[in-house]
Amino acid sequence: MQIQHLPQIFDLQGKVVLVTGGSTGIGAGIAKRFASAGADVAICDLRPATTVCEYIESMGRRACAIPADISDPVQVNSLFDNVTSRYGAIHILINNAGIYPAADLLNMTPEEWDQTLDIDLKSVFLCTQAAARKMIAAGQGGAIVNIGSIDATNPLAGHSHYAAAKAGVIAFGKAAAQELGAYKIRVNTVSPGLINRPGLPSDWPDGYSRFLKKVPMGRLGEPEDIADACVFLASDAARWISGANLIVDGGIQTCPSF
Repeated sequence: MQIQHLPQIFDLQGKVVLVTGGSTGIGAGIAKRFASAGADVAICDLRPATTVCEYIESMGRRACAIPADISDPVQVNSLFDNVTSRYGAIHILINNAGIYPAADLLNMTPEEWDQTLDIDLKSVFLCTQAAARKMIAAGQGGAIVNIGSIDATNPLAGHSHYAAAKAGVIAFGKAAAQELGAYKIRVNTVSPGLINRPGLPSDWPDGYSRFLKKVPMGRLGEPEDIADACVFLASDAARWISGANLIVDGGIQTCPSF
């Protein structure tokens, strides 16, 4: 095979990426980073993504926002039809959308459990299935990156439903990589540690303080840290990587007492 030069290997011009949950936070960081690598971006979010789309268009890339409930198979199929109708193809899917609720196990309701699993895990299955079908029909392969969490292997109390969903995301990614590799579709997972956001120190003062004291890299993660990992896994630099779970946590998991 022909190996590209480094300036070309991260060049995503001509590629179309769909980012779920791309209006704020990690998802917005991912959407912007893919645009900076040359990709056109579709964002799926129930919240407005006007600011992110305007940023992407200011870089000379195409952008659109498509609201959809990605736990609903009918809406997911419509979403992917919409993306391919607008852009002609889909080359990269970033399964980022998710929720992070807190509920202790003894008082958690079945509805709380179901909502978390639907949004954080079922949506990954539905979107991966829909994206893979489009990629297979196009015959050009593709890349799928799921956003997991270090909670999958180091869960916090009060988040058993979230931890279960994210553990499922990692296992699902490995299984999907096995089945889709024959079609030149790579499936990988990025598992973030604690990522900075407005209001975090006041919302979770104890965890915020403990993380900063322990993390070897001495800071919280930023959305761009996760975005860069996603761009890498979607690019030709990761052409022989599939079924991996890339932990991006500043080294916090090397600290057993966290």
